[in-house]
Amino acid sequence: MTMITRDSDWTKMFNRRAMILGGVQGVLVSALVGRMYYLQVIEADRYRTLAEDNRINIQLLPPPRGRILDRFGQALAINKQQFRVLIVPEQATKLSATLDYLAQMVELSEHDRERIKKEVGRKRGFVPVTIRENLTWDEMARIQVNAPDLPGVIIDEGLTRYYPQHENAAHLLGYVAAVDEDELTGDPLLQVPGFRIGKDGVERIYDLKLRGKGGVSQVEVNAYGRTIRELKREEGQPGSDIVLTIDERIQRFAGERLGEESGSVVVMDVHTGDLIAMVSNPSFDANAFSRGLTQAEWKDLSTNDHTPLINKVISGTYSPGSTFKLVVTLAALEHNVISPEQTLHCSGRDPKIPQFQCHKVHGSVNMQRAISTSCDIYFYEMARRLGPDKIADMAKRLGLGQTSGLGLSGEKAGLIPTEGWKKAARGQRWTTGETMNTGIGQGYVSVTPLQLATMVSRVANGGLAVKPRLVRAVDAKAPATDEAQDAQLESLGIPPQNMAILHAGMYDVINGPPGATTAMAFGKLRFKDAEKKDWKMAGKTGTAQVRSLSDAERETYKRNPDAQPWKYRDNAFFVCFAPAHAPRYAIAVAVEHVPFGGGGGTFAAPIARDVMEEVLRLDPSRKPRVDEQVVAEASPLPGVTPAVVPAPGDVPETRHE
Repeated sequence: MTMITRDSDWTKMFNRRAMILGGVQGVLVSALVGRMYYLQVIEADRYRTLAEDNRINIQLLPPPRGRILDRFGQALAINKQQFRVLIVPEQATKLSATLDYLAQMVELSEHDRERIKKEVGRKRGFVPVTIRENLTWDEMARIQVNAPDLPGVIIDEGLTRYYPQHENAAHLLGYVAAVDEDELTGDPLLQVPGFRIGKDGVERIYDLKLRGKGGVSQVEVNAYGRTIRELKREEGQPGSDIVLTIDERIQRFAGERLGEESGSVVVMDVHTGDLIAMVSNPSFDANAFSRGLTQAEWKDLSTNDHTPLINKVISGTYSPGSTFKLVVTLAALEHNVISPEQTLHCSGRDPKIPQFQCHKVHGSVNMQRAISTSCDIYFYEMARRLGPDKIADMAKRLGLGQTSGLGLSGEKAGLIPTEGWKKAARGQRWTTGETMNTGIGQGYVSVTPLQLATMVSRVANGGLAVKPRLVRAVDAKAPATDEAQDAQLESLGIPPQNMAILHAGMYDVINGPPGATTAMAFGKLRFKDAEKKDWKMAGKTGTAQVRSLSDAERETYKRNPDAQPWKYRDNAFFVCFAPAHAPRYAIAVAVEHVPFGGGGGTFAAPIARDVMEEVLRLDPSRKPRVDEQVVAEASPLPGVTPAVVPAPGDVPETRHE
């Protein structure tokens, strides 16, 4: 009886445990079924997408960079086909042996070899590693011919930035280079291997426009990430073309005319502000930056005392010398400190401060003759009567002492000093001697060649606040027309009769009676219009000391000019406009550190004359603009021919190439 009871209890316990276990199994099975239903039905779309993403890779395609063109469509910066040699490590049986054999066909430095080995060690075996870029056609052909003996070596084709003019316009165009870490902005294009962005000049200012929008390539890959095939490809949007105001022909001519001289040439349309040429010399080949400078190339550029990497047009600051007398003249007329016909006597020394001398004894001079002979004594007195603040006001109205707004990196504002500036900057009072130095463009005064071109353009157009302009159109979409821009120009408030006096003095600098500056011998135009009439140019010379010389040094350098160290020689300047009867173009030339005894008339004026003749011959404006009445009243000086602009149609069009 007891045995039967025990068996019955055991059976009940077994059945109860079996039921519990079955219940647990049922719950687990239900959970598994529910989870499978959730994954396979409810979440099916999500996991299908994830699986597809594992199978398909999205690759960004860099777009072609936009071109930079001159005003007539001549290419200044384009994209050029380039070949590069790559190696697939897993296909190369012996990497070192392959590189040794390849080095017989293309140059491979030890640095290149180390870089290649490091990249091979970091990347997967099927990922190509770049060996050399920018192969020549011959190098590419040699590699292709020897391909059977170069396992894993392949040739890839792409685009690289190319500057057809090489050194011509390099400073204003700038260059492109690889992206630095601090330049990453989140744009995926910046992380594409080999992608380059604008680093200087127009390339930098308009980088986003030139860059374009990237395309997309969908490729199928296996579990190891190896590409199997391309499924879909969408090309990107090429960058916008930038059309400059520059005329490549004149830009090139001006650079060639400067030759070995260190300096700059700026050519500007006096009505529109278009910069026809902006030359800084010496220059550099922008293509070297595009492909990557060698250490030797960088050393040559960075240690050159003629500073080829600096854009002297906007970053070179100089005492303008006697070209600044144009400012003093207009300030003296505006404030009536002297009448134009009143004369002063030049004995070669200032009567009040004899230490201030003139380069020549001029005798009795009125305002027009003071400009044409560049008499320092006359302008010492004008500056003394005006004071620095009135001179500074006129200088700034003419565009000096301020940046242009072009946006080019490295542009300097220069300095137009005032009494308040010296007190704030140096904690000292202004002196009479500093005022006199300011009157002849020395002392604290410093300007850039671009500012000088702006100044003479505003003088030439009769006192309109024209501003430099470098870009004509972006992606063939031009800004406001020249006529609309002219209509918006503000007047500087300079009376026409004052401008007529200044024009007459500048005319005599080159074409006037004997006794004017040396520009008479070197600056006269040799240009005739369609009716065989001679055209004239008006201008002003300038020579500025870099350091004062003792009497002994002067005697030494007179006998042997080459003995004077180059960096301590005077700077030479010339500013001008033409045609004198209907101003259209202005030019500013700066030549650094000319031999002793030379100056603006002997070194800068001939360059300006030759460039102006080329400008008038080609006439990049296409049609001379003579619809602005620059000067309407005759000069009060006896014997002065007024610089009156003729009515429209009086000046024939210039023939073009």
